[in-house]
Amino acid sequence: MIMSRIEAPRDEVTGTLVDRLRDGLPAEAVLTDPDVTASYANDMASFCPAGAPAVVVLPRTVEQVQHVMRTATELRVPVVPQGARTGLSGGANTSAGCIALSLTRMDRILEISPVDRIAVVEPGVVNATLSRAVGEHGLYYPPDPSSWETCTIGGNIGTASGGLCCVKYGVTAEYVLGLDVVLADGRLMSTGRRTAKGVAGYDLTRLFVGSEGSLGVVVRAVLALRPQPPRQLVLAAEFASAAAACDAVCRIMAGGHVPSLLELMDRTTVKAVNALAHMGLPETTEALLLAAFDTPDPAADLAAVGALCEAAGASQVVPADDAAESELLLQARRLSLTALEAVKGTTMIDDVCVPRSKLGEMLAGVERIAQKFRLTIGVCAHAGDGNTHPTVCFDAQDPDESRRARESFDEIMALGLELGGTITGEHGVGVLKKEWLARELGPVGLEMQRAVKQVFDPLGLLNPGKLF
Repeated sequence: MIMSRIEAPRDEVTGTLVDRLRDGLPAEAVLTDPDVTASYANDMASFCPAGAPAVVVLPRTVEQVQHVMRTATELRVPVVPQGARTGLSGGANTSAGCIALSLTRMDRILEISPVDRIAVVEPGVVNATLSRAVGEHGLYYPPDPSSWETCTIGGNIGTASGGLCCVKYGVTAEYVLGLDVVLADGRLMSTGRRTAKGVAGYDLTRLFVGSEGSLGVVVRAVLALRPQPPRQLVLAAEFASAAAACDAVCRIMAGGHVPSLLELMDRTTVKAVNALAHMGLPETTEALLLAAFDTPDPAADLAAVGALCEAAGASQVVPADDAAESELLLQARRLSLTALEAVKGTTMIDDVCVPRSKLGEMLAGVERIAQKFRLTIGVCAHAGDGNTHPTVCFDAQDPDESRRARESFDEIMALGLELGGTITGEHGVGVLKKEWLARELGPVGLEMQRAVKQVFDPLGLLNPGKLF
């Protein structure tokens, strides 16, 4: 992690805060050992400053969260809500002297209703745990970030996260029906509904999704579920250029196909995955496209998409024979970011989303930026929805290379905006992209966003220094 030096909070202030917190919390829920609290200072992002939290709190109940927020308001102490800290923008990084409010122990699945097709969960439930639990009822919770085995639902809601299935099923925001939220002053508010329809009042639920803990603390969520689809089959198509692969993506989407997954890996990413996992992916390829269907007849859908890939110039198209082979191909895609990190030891993972029609221009631009800054930049992408993850690989011990990495990261975001895109499709803003959020929103949009923040958090205690 690359961060600023952590400063120790003042002992007298910390002592008063800890005593007040312990008045309403079990002793084991309040952590003060500096070696332990320091481990809660960062998420997984590079180049994001963090300060030493005064205390880490791990509540198990809504009432305990309310006590934390009332105490924080009374003593004017900042609070940084946290999940599993798998984020990639510094959104969960702590500030000096704050309360790190870790919600990982609030991990109960409170209800699964096959009739209403909903699940009611606490924020610390791990994404994969929920997916498996609803699967036992023949149901499906689609959002599946790459860190789904460790990331929490609360964190997913905070960053409005996506995943591999977004091209067909959409992002987290489309599955959050209602929330229970503890506000900055400790009041509990319920938003949304558990019904299939509902349009009463402003949609405050959507306001909290993607707010990165800056408006309130989510303590319960009502999530929409779908019937479990058939097992998907995957096709791999090899291309001699990234432009040809992006052309295939455009042909697939323009043809009215609805794949459950449409992912792209460039040559740098393919080589990195092979080096890490020895998976035997074709290193001669310039771009590898993975398409999947979970329809009643996936083989027919894959055949149609395979023909489109060949028409776009694919040198080889290989449909998987069964679910096991499909899962092997998907595992290669899921390993992409880990494999790219192994190239140089540190990465900066961009999260630029562009219109699908601009995907080819985006990848070409990233290649130019890599050459300009003499860096290795691999690209994996949720190609079906235009969400690219250009990943800058660099040596954090080399000051010049670190500088070039940061500058290349900024140029990639600038390129995304020039192409009509957005600086983040699913990772959030956090600390890393604050400057770029202001550029994307414009002065009027930024003013309105700050006004909303002021209404919910007038003292500025919730996750200060994030977003804007």
